[in-house]
Amino acid sequence: MKPQYQLFRSGSRTYFNSTLLFPPYVRREVFVLYGFVRKADNFVDSVPQQAGAFAAYCHAYRNALAGTPSGDPVIDDFVALIGQRQLAPEWVEAFLHAMEMDLSRKTYRTLEQTLEYIYGSAEVIGLFMAQIMRLPPEAHYAARMLGRAMQYINFIRDIEEDNGFGRTYLPLDETTLQSLQSAEAAANHTEFVRFISAQLDRYEQWQQEAARGFSLIPWRYRIAVKTAADMYHWTGRVIRNDPMIVYRSKVKPGRIRIFTQAARNALIDRKEAPVYA
Repeated sequence: MKPQYQLFRSGSRTYFNSTLLFPPYVRREVFVLYGFVRKADNFVDSVPQQAGAFAAYCHAYRNALAGTPSGDPVIDDFVALIGQRQLAPEWVEAFLHAMEMDLSRKTYRTLEQTLEYIYGSAEVIGLFMAQIMRLPPEAHYAARMLGRAMQYINFIRDIEEDNGFGRTYLPLDETTLQSLQSAEAAANHTEFVRFISAQLDRYEQWQQEAARGFSLIPWRYRIAVKTAADMYHWTGRVIRNDPMIVYRSKVKPGRIRIFTQAARNALIDRKEAPVYA
């Protein structure tokens, strides 16, 4: 489990610390999932990008799924998880397709283009998590919306980081801005604030749709999920109050804030939801 643990811990503060709130048997499976997706993401986010290594990773995964172990525990443990939790292989292919998009597409002009990327990069992660938590099929839509909402906050929060990769995920056709570079945002401050506010409104709509499914999550798991969602909501509030902060720092909650919110959620949300085997 060590490589997955290190990959996950180095890649996401909010997700990682929220995952620690799961029972050990769920936590281990989440580490396996995020180890697999984080390693793929690292290939396409490296500078320079490692297109060859990513292709080899995909090839090794597909061979392992077909019955030939790769020798890489990150891949082989994930393939085992696919069988144990009935993860749909087409979800994995959608994820790998999104990662492949990062090797070529740099600018997303329309919401339709952005949502194509989000489905593979985030919505299917919500579906994986629903299966790991043994949720019923009626929870799948909310799981997708939660993944979508969290990814959208990442796009807003990481504008400056993505500028460094030459990427723009937010739909530029919805603004008169020519780019999301800091100089452009500063020169057109009112329009930048309007655009970011509109994107945050969209995030909140998707988050509200996701929250309708929280009652389908067993209480012990719901603490972790709701805490992660709360921290992304906190991130959105900080950015809404000062949109230009995305150029000065990466807005992330600290461990104390995360675990304080987890304790609050544990106290105020004690009604047990159904437990699904």
